[in-house]
Amino acid sequence: MTRPAAPAPRGVRTDRPPSAGAGAGPRRPSVRTLVTRGALPVAMALWLVSLRHVHLERMDDLGLIEVLPVLFWVALGLLTLGFAVQLRRPRLSHAWSAAYVVGLIAIVHATPSLLYPGVRYSWAWKHVEVVDAFLRHGGPVPRPGWLDIYNQWPGFFVVNGLLLRATGLPSAMGYAHWATPVADVLLIGPLILLYRTITRDWRLVWGAVWIFFSCMWIGQDYFAPQTFGFLLFVTVLAMVLKQLTPVRPPGAPADPPPAGAAGAAAVREGWRPARFLMVLLLVAVLVTSHQLTPLMLIVFLAALSLPRRNRRVVLPVLACAVVLQALWLATAARPYIAANLRSFVAAIASPDANAPTWLTGLGSPAPGQVLLAWVDRGLSAAVVLLAAVALLRRPWTRRTALPYLLIAPMPMPALNSYGGEMIFRSYLFALPAAAMLVAALVLRAGAPARWRVRLRAAASFALLLAFLGGLVFGYYGKEMMESFTSREVAATEFLYRTAPAGSLVVTVTNNVPDIDKDYDQHDRVVIAWNQLENRRLLVKDPLAGLEQAVSLAAPPGPVYLVLNRAQTAECYITGVLPADTVPRLEAAVDGSHLFSPVFRNSDAVVYELVDHNAPEIQPHPQQPQQPRPQQHGGRP
Repeated sequence: MTRPAAPAPRGVRTDRPPSAGAGAGPRRPSVRTLVTRGALPVAMALWLVSLRHVHLERMDDLGLIEVLPVLFWVALGLLTLGFAVQLRRPRLSHAWSAAYVVGLIAIVHATPSLLYPGVRYSWAWKHVEVVDAFLRHGGPVPRPGWLDIYNQWPGFFVVNGLLLRATGLPSAMGYAHWATPVADVLLIGPLILLYRTITRDWRLVWGAVWIFFSCMWIGQDYFAPQTFGFLLFVTVLAMVLKQLTPVRPPGAPADPPPAGAAGAAAVREGWRPARFLMVLLLVAVLVTSHQLTPLMLIVFLAALSLPRRNRRVVLPVLACAVVLQALWLATAARPYIAANLRSFVAAIASPDANAPTWLTGLGSPAPGQVLLAWVDRGLSAAVVLLAAVALLRRPWTRRTALPYLLIAPMPMPALNSYGGEMIFRSYLFALPAAAMLVAALVLRAGAPARWRVRLRAAASFALLLAFLGGLVFGYYGKEMMESFTSREVAATEFLYRTAPAGSLVVTVTNNVPDIDKDYDQHDRVVIAWNQLENRRLLVKDPLAGLEQAVSLAAPPGPVYLVLNRAQTAECYITGVLPADTVPRLEAAVDGSHLFSPVFRNSDAVVYELVDHNAPEIQPHPQQPQQPRPQQHGGRP
């Protein structure tokens, strides 16, 4: 009697003729495989070639977007296509998925590093100088001036100082130029660890990682304490979630048991001592490194502790984080808290006053910046909206930690404006959860009907492209002011080779490369941070505004004025002051007997005060305090 043939596996076609056997030759790769393996190297090659045709001097309202050639956009689109096809392959390759994500980080974040002669962002230059100052003094910096806050949160700078001593590098400037792509690559690991606590579907994991980097437009990944803090934040959250009971995967009939005996013991007994100590060490470093991120971690842990099943794991970490933060605020950070306690209380009592005040100042922002503001805010709103839809359309996500991670930072903008940035920081901290929810919504496995599969694939590819479109607007749109030429750097280098200790350095805005070099030996005046009446006088009569700013500082030693292209660009781009403020001031100073130019090139000029006895600059009888600038070094 003939045994009936075994049924074909589900999803395998049985109407094809049998293969010719082992001698028929190797199996030809599928179209998806060819696209996946070809798109990545071709995209990277096109990207590198495109950078040879970038003319930075042509940047205007829209920054790099205006000067990047067509090949750059083709490369970005081809990379997105290859990744989308990679996610649809029957057998997902982790190596190729990781390579595509690294390729995305390289194209988006390494482009400025390759194009610019120096470090991007004036705040990054400042952080490099703080590291160098810590090394010079072997710890906290005496006479730090307005940078005293870094003496109270020194963790990031101490870690970099140890790195420099271990490697023998003379300064952090050598690697700060590449800090953004390196930090983002390092973030891949904690994100994967976090997402693997949510789902066992690697397509969703890699898709969420891609979406995260496609939507992180606010530029909080440069050489800064907040970048270091966010990396620690995601790592701690991932370790806490990994300790919790694994969640039910989509479609499973019942909650699966913890993975193996070790997992069961971990859930029953709580933390293992070694792992718990590792988490506490990361929390301690975080508490000493940044002002906002530890508070965000406490808020997230409090949200995760709401379900009773989580408390055995979460509450010990939450209690230790609260104690460490309270101890730090009561000791090392006490001067900052005492100086700003009144403003903290006022912010909590007036939540409506914490709304972001972007694109406001004594001048008008550049026309392109209004468009950029709507695009990047639209991207943020779209991500949050899609994440909310995912919670409704994918019921399994509501049984995970994702709802708590998404909602936890939302109340923070009502408590403090954080210099107008809190709403953007809240978006950043909610983005890991939002990215996974969006991936669960748009990257779900295909339906049986082939046309629906293709339609969903096309829609997901279009959405990934749209995310990247919004990203480049928010991330590249201010490059006219956030990049510096070698001629601007030369002016600052001349200044600090010439200026003796105790000099006063005056600028219109803070947008000058390396202007905080040896900040413990010099005083600073940034007129854009002065009282409103001084700024208005500068706009009305530039020379009189400068004279008043100098007289308010009452300098005992030499005085230098630095004007450069980037300050002009900042006034034009942001409208913090009228666009012609710096050129008008330069013309007025050139015609004055008070200052004499000691260095000048096409992008910068350095003046020195030559008449210290002029009545216009004598100390003012009532010297209003210069308001404390944004200490956190952020960039919305």
